[in-house]
Amino acid sequence: MGNSVEKKAGPGFFKGVKQEFKKIVWPDRQSTLRQSIAVVTISVVVGVVIAILDYVAKAGVDFIISI
Repeated sequence: MGNSVEKKAGPGFFKGVKQEFKKIVWPDRQSTLRQSIAVVTISVVVGVVIAILDYVAKAGVDFIISI
């Protein structure tokens, strides 16, 4: 039912992987450093925002419970 053809990993597969691997353009050291710093900075900022929202939500729930 259908045209499903099962392919097996053989020498042709690995040859294709090797060819595709050669096409990869690796970033330079400075670009990698800048992107890493951006990721860490954004992660810290998002963590702080989530902590603030958590604190506000907790304070709101505590206020509602205390009524």
